[in-house]
Amino acid sequence: MKTKEIRELTAEELARAVREHRQEAFNLRLQAQTGQLENSARMKIVRREIATLLTEQRARELKPTTDGK
Repeated sequence: MKTKEIRELTAEELARAVREHRQEAFNLRLQAQTGQLENSARMKIVRREIATLLTEQRARELKPTTDGK
């Protein structure tokens, strides 16, 4: 996912994407341990995507509200 695509996601979609990527990372680790992993570069990509998703989530948490409270 590109950063622009991530910023367009709703909060629910963002949370779902984090869960899905974490599940994929887990599956890739299992494949690596059992010797079934074909594309080891995918592990790095998934970790980076998780970091990007979590960064966007945190930025939204810290974003000041516009209602003046």
